Amino acid sequence: MKPDANTVGIIGGRGEMGRFFRDVFEREGYRVIVSGRTTTLSSRDLAQQARIVVVSVPIRDTVAVINDIAPFLSGGQILCDLTSIKQGAMEAMLATPAQVIGLHPMFGPGVSSLEGQTVVAVPARCMPAAGDELMGMLSRQGARVTVATAAEHDRMMAVIQGLMHFSTLVVAETMREIGAAPDVLLRYQSPIYQIETGIIGRILGQDAGLYGPILQDNPEVREVVTAFSAAAARLQEIVCTHDTDGFATFFEENAAFFAPVIPASMKTTNRLIQGLVEK
Repeated sequence: MKPDANTVGIIGGRGEMGRFFRDVFEREGYRVIVSGRTTTLSSRDLAQQARIVVVSVPIRDTVAVINDIAPFLSGGQILCDLTSIKQGAMEAMLATPAQVIGLHPMFGPGVSSLEGQTVVAVPARCMPAAGDELMGMLSRQGARVTVATAAEHDRMMAVIQGLMHFSTLVVAETMREIGAAPDVLLRYQSPIYQIETGIIGRILGQDAGLYGPILQDNPEVREVVTAFSAAAARLQEIVCTHDTDGFATFFEENAAFFAPVIPASMKTTNRLIQGLVEK
C-alpha cells in the first residue's frame, strides 16, 4: 500500500500531546489518522497509510513502537518522534528506511497553540524538503525551532529538564522532611516565593511516570546531578561554618556566570510578580 501524500499518522494520537499535534497538522490542511491502545487502526496499518508518521508515546515505549512499525515503512515516508530523550529513539528511527526528523516540544499539552513555544528539531536523515515542510509548519504556527543533534539535545535536556526537575524534587523532599507545609508557607510568602512554590506544585501535580524516565533514562543526567550534589555540599560547608568570604566568592562566581541573562531574568520575574499582584 502506497502512503497517501497528504496523510499524517500519529501513533498515540489519543493522548494529550498526540491530540495537540493532530490539531497542529490539521490546521495546515493535512488529513490526520491516529492509532492507540483502543483504536481499531493498528500502528502497523497506520505506518503503511501515512506519509508522515509521528510517534507520540511514553519515553520507555518509544523504541519498541518504532521497532514494531519499522518493517512497514519506506524511504518516501517521514518518521518523527516527540520524546524528550533523543539518542535511543533516533538510533531506532535511523534503522528504518524512512526519512528521520526527531522533534521535542518543550511544553506540555495544556498550551493553546504553538505561539511562543520552543520545539527542538533533530533532523538526522532527511531531504531538505522534508525538513522545510515540518520545521516550516512549526514556525508558521509561531513556534521557535531550535535545531540540534541527538547528543546535543540530550546534553541540554540533562540540564534544562534533568537538573531543574532534580533540584525541584529535592526542595520538595526537604520541605516534607522538615515539616514545612506549603499551604502554611503561603501565608508568609511574597509573590516571588509563591512562584517558586508554584513550580514545585506544578511538577508534583503531574505524573511520576513522566518525570522518572526524564531523570533516569537520559544517560547525560548522572553527571549533572552528581555535580549538583557536589555544589550543594560545597555551599552547605560554607553556610554551616559561617564562611563569609567563601559565600561572597560562591555568590560572585555564579553572578558572573549568569551575567548575560540577569537583565532579562529580572524583567521576566518582575512581569510574573506583577501578574500575581494584579490577579
